[in-house]
Formats: sequence, C-alpha cells, structure tokens
Amino acid sequence: LYVSVFKGDDTEGLPMDNEAFELWKQFVQEDRIILGNKKDNFWEMGDTGPCGPCTEIHVDCRSAAERNATSGKELVNADHPQVIEIWNNVFMQFNRLKDGSLQPLPAKHVDTGMGFERLVRVLQGKQSNYDTDIFQPMIRFIEEKSGKTYKSAAQPGDADWNAAVAMRVMADHIRAISFVIADGQLPSNNKAGYVIRRILRRAVRYSYTNLGFKEPFLNQLVPVLAEQFKGVFNELWEQKDFVQKVVLEEEVSFLRTLATGLQRFDKYKPQNSIVEGSFAFELSDTFGFPIDLTELMAREKGLTVDVEGYELSLQKQKEGSRAATAIDTEDWVIVNEGEESEFVGYDLSEIETEIVKYRKVSAKGKTQYQIVLRQTPFYAESGGQVGDTG
Repeated sequence: LYVSVFKGDDTEGLPMDNEAFELWKQFVQEDRIILGNKKDNFWEMGDTGPCGPCTEIHVDCRSAAERNATSGKELVNADHPQVIEIWNNVFMQFNRLKDGSLQPLPAKHVDTGMGFERLVRVLQGKQSNYDTDIFQPMIRFIEEKSGKTYKSAAQPGDADWNAAVAMRVMADHIRAISFVIADGQLPSNNKAGYVIRRILRRAVRYSYTNLGFKEPFLNQLVPVLAEQFKGVFNELWEQKDFVQKVVLEEEVSFLRTLATGLQRFDKYKPQNSIVEGSFAFELSDTFGFPIDLTELMAREKGLTVDVEGYELSLQKQKEGSRAATAIDTEDWVIVNEGEESEFVGYDLSEIETEIVKYRKVSAKGKTQYQIVLRQTPFYAESGGQVGDTG
C-alpha cells in the first residue's frame, strides 16, 4: 500500500499538505508516503471552479518477486497495470478564477472518489477488474454462446487477444447501459440518450467483428446481469424484460447497417493515414457509426480521423436541416375567452370540451393546426415526464 500527498507548488504559492502527511504517518510507514506534484496531487475540475490538493491510495498488486526487483514507489502514477490507484480524497478549499488566481472557499470539504471495481479486484486478489465476480458471470455466458475461451492474460498480438477485449467491452458496456435504462434514460440521437446509443453500438461492433455474433446477442446479457443484482438493485431485476427489449431493438436497428458500413470502411483508402471528416460523417449519417466508433476503428488500422472536418460536415447538415424545416407560424385565433387550460387526465382519458384558441403552422410544405382546449386529459411535457400523444 502506498499513499501520496501534495508536496506544494512554488509557482502557485501553495504549501505542502503537512496535515495529510502527519495523519498518514500514523497508519503507514513513512517510506510508503509519496510527495506528489501539482499534476498528480492537485485536483481541478477545469480551467475554473472548485479545486484543491488531494491524497491518493495506491496498491501494488504485483508478485513478491516483482516487488523485490522494482519498488512500487517508482511505479505509482506511472500507468503500471498492476500498481493502481483505488481511492482519492480531494480537499476542496479553493476556487480557481478566470484570471488563474486561487480564491479560498468559505466552506471546505472532502470530495472522495473510490474505484469500486478496483477495490473488489484487490480484495479478491485478481489481476484484472474483469476477473472479479462483478464481470465473470457475463463473461462466462459470452464464452458459452460464442464458443470461444476468455484468456485473461492475453496480450496484444496473441491469438486470443481480440476475443478477450470483445468480452470485456461487452460485459462492461451492457452493465453500464442496463442500469441507466433501468433508471429511465432511453437511447436516442441527442444528449444523454446518444451517449447510451454510442456505448451500445460500440459493444455491438465488438461482438460482431471479434466474436462473430451476426444476430442480436447483447440483450441476452441483461437477465444474467439482473440475476446478479437481484436483492441489491431490484430496479434492474424488476425491469429486466423492458431493458432487454430496449437493447434488442437498438441491436436490430444497428445490425441493419453495420455490415455495409464496415465494408465501406474497409474499402476506404485514406490519404496520409488520415480518415477524412466527410467520410467519417458519411459513416455516421448513412450507417449510424458514432464518431468515437470510427475513431476506434481508425486507431486499429494505425489511422487518425479528421474530427474537425467531421464537425464541419455535421454543422453543414444541421444548417441545411434548419433551412429545410423553417416553420411559418400564424397568430393565434381566439375562439372562446380564457387562457388557462385545465388538466383532467388524472381522472379522465377522454372528454368533450371547447376550443379556446388555435393557430396555423406550416412546415416542409405541410399545414397543421395547434389548438388549446378548455380542458384536456393530455399531460403536457413537464418535470422530465414526456407528454401524452393520441
């Protein structure tokens, strides 16, 4: 076990965190306390905002022989896969202003972040998060259905490497999106919903390319995951059928275009090892490939993507769409006096009522009318609840 504390920074006029240092000395040997610089032990959320020094807990998971050969102290914060950070405590005591200066906060607190999967890995004595009982039930299920064996120790270039990576990605991603869907966030093409769709499509591509699943498969992992968390996170267990249905629909949708998109990518001949932004946009617009998936596939071939060019193509499409969907809205025509519309949907699903006002709306060559009723059983979109239709 190693811990790190902030050693101070002369350029900022920040002193060493002696309080944390002295407290740690009560629990660990002094030679296990590492003095870290601003890069490693001063946490900031961005160019501005709350920040402060931090103290981290690291664990050396290497064998005794490896620890004797090289001190773990030298490998802390060196991206060694077996010397890992499991906990971080940030002492929020400053606010970074736009001019770069630090302003003391009136109220100070500790912002703690613990890696659950990493902690389980350490406690179970595993060499990888994916070897723990968090992920193994799903990985064993993938093994059974794919006919391939998961090799935890596989390295890049090994025959089993691609299969191992795919199984990890699939188990990790389905776990993430299942909980989010159970919490009410559905896949979509914008905002948080698009994050879910991107994660899911990345997993579908791995299952298709690395494990040969040409038909929807990821959705079958949902009951396996739900069974694990029954009694712990009952929301997932109670909604497992719904979550599985949502994942299945997303898989079916993406698999319609995935094969053609992959063929298009494989035939593409980039110039100077750069995938043009316009081509990346074509993959997104025509085949549903999120830009981060295209970047992933490009990296696998030693290529980079012109993301700026992609963003430019995306912006042009948005501008064209806005022009094509220009809406002409006429003034309201008052039919009956009174502005407020009474919602009666808690008790009634249909009523006879009168129109308060209406207006004509034209878009894309079509004409529609918007009406306001004296009473309505239709719930208006509000408070995160989607409005009724019918």
